[in-house]
Amino acid sequence: PPERVEEYTQVILEETTRLTTLSSNILRLNALENQSIPHKATEFSLDEQIRRSVLLLVSQWEPKEIEFDMELEAMSYYGDQDLLQQVWMNLVGNAIKFSHTGGHIQLTLKRERQGAVFVCRDEGVGISPADQKRVFEKFYQADRSRAKEGNGLGLAIVQRILKLCGGSISFESQLGKGTAFTVKLPGPLQKPQEKAERTMPKRHGTQQELAEEKKR
Repeated sequence: PPERVEEYTQVILEETTRLTTLSSNILRLNALENQSIPHKATEFSLDEQIRRSVLLLVSQWEPKEIEFDMELEAMSYYGDQDLLQQVWMNLVGNAIKFSHTGGHIQLTLKRERQGAVFVCRDEGVGISPADQKRVFEKFYQADRSRAKEGNGLGLAIVQRILKLCGGSISFESQLGKGTAFTVKLPGPLQKPQEKAERTMPKRHGTQQELAEEKKR
């Protein structure tokens, strides 16, 4: 009926967006699983990349009136910029999704032993002990009530990316009190200096002259 057109159109749009995201994530995860080492390594500002990720997610956190507390140490990093962008987008996006309206999210970035440590802490619904063992499984969703907001691939993608980068991810969570994800990235924090190749000057002369010079 004409009066239901707008309603059903909205349903179609939402489902199309969900399936498009699912397809993209499956393709991305398959590509990552077939990749052995990171590529396109460049030097970039890690703290600015995290801030930019938060801004890109403004349409998700602004309606929920979520406040961010960011303590991001200024830091250059040498690595795959595109892959790491996915890490921050997924972790911050999850924190937003599971936070209550008017909630608070804390983001910290610090240097540690020639590497970097990032922590994303929320005060949301938390993860039950039974679900904590499965959070990195493909397609697993601890909170079924939010199934339409994701597809259970975000953390699997994050874990694979960090494995490729030589990093790690861990978390702590309490049901009803929130969750904190900790990412550790190895150095170098800056692009390695290329070593100048030392080349011996060419010698010209007869074999006898070269042999006598070598003896001297």
